[in-house]
Amino acid sequence: MSNKLIFIMIDGLRYDTAVSQMGYLHHLIEKGKASRFKVKSELPSLSRPLYEVLLTGTPAYKNGITTNQTVRLSHEESLFHLTKKHGLKNATASYYWVSELYNSGPFNPVTDRIQLDPSKAIERGIFYWEDHYPDSHLFADANFLLDSYEPDFLYVHSMNIDDDGHKFTADSKEYRNRAITVDKILATVLPKWMEAGYQIIVTADHGMNDDGQHGGTTPADRDVPLFIISNRLAPGIYEEEIPQLQIAPLACELLSIQPSAAMQQLMIPNLKVASSH
Repeated sequence: MSNKLIFIMIDGLRYDTAVSQMGYLHHLIEKGKASRFKVKSELPSLSRPLYEVLLTGTPAYKNGITTNQTVRLSHEESLFHLTKKHGLKNATASYYWVSELYNSGPFNPVTDRIQLDPSKAIERGIFYWEDHYPDSHLFADANFLLDSYEPDFLYVHSMNIDDDGHKFTADSKEYRNRAITVDKILATVLPKWMEAGYQIIVTADHGMNDDGQHGGTTPADRDVPLFIISNRLAPGIYEEEIPQLQIAPLACELLSIQPSAAMQQLMIPNLKVASSH
C-alpha cells in the first residue's frame, strides 16, 4: 500500500467548473481509477487563509491567518512539518505565499525562488510570485522536484485559473478554457506520477464568482472539488459534502502519518484506514 502523496491545489477552481470542464479527471472516475467529492471551503474564502486551512487543518480564528495580507510564519504544525517529523521527504512547487507561511517571510524573489534546505519545514521548494506564471512551467517544476528528490509528499500549487477568474470572471470563456487547459496538463503528468506509485489528491482553496471575486459565503465562493486517486478509496462520485478541514487529516492518513493534535478526526466515507501509523 503506497504512502506517497502528491497534493495538487488548483487555486480558484469552482466545483461546477471542475465538473463540467475537466474531462481527463472524469475519465479516471469513469474508468474506476479516481473518486470525486464536493468540498465546502472554510471562511473567509480567501487564498492565504485557505492555504493555511489546507496545510494545517485549522480554522482561521485559531491559526490567525485571516487575510491575504497576514504575512508571517504559521504557528501551526503543517503537512510539511509533520512529514519531516515522521522521517518523510517533502517538496513543493508553489506560489510564494506558501514559502512565507512555512519557510521564511517576507519573500525575496531574487534569493527565495529556489530553496533547497533540508533543515527548513519545506525541504525542497520552487516558488513563483506572478499570478500569470504559466501552469505548464509550474507542473514542469513539480516534475523536476519529483525526479530529482523523490519526495514522499509533493505539494503542487497552480494559479492560472484564479488569475483568469479575477481578470474575466467565472462566467467567461477564458475561465472555463483555463480549466480545460489545466486538465490537459494533468493528463500529461498524472499517468507518470501514478505509475511511480503516488496517490494523488486534487482540490482547490476557494471558488470564483461571476463578478471575478471570492471571499464571501455563496456556493460560487465556497464549493470546490476534491478528486482522490488512491487504492484506499473505492472509485466513483460521492454525494457527501466534505468540510475543508478534513483535507489535511486525509493527507496524513494517505501518508500513513499521525495528524497533528489540532486537526479534526477524519470522517471521509469508505476510506480504508491504515491499521497503524
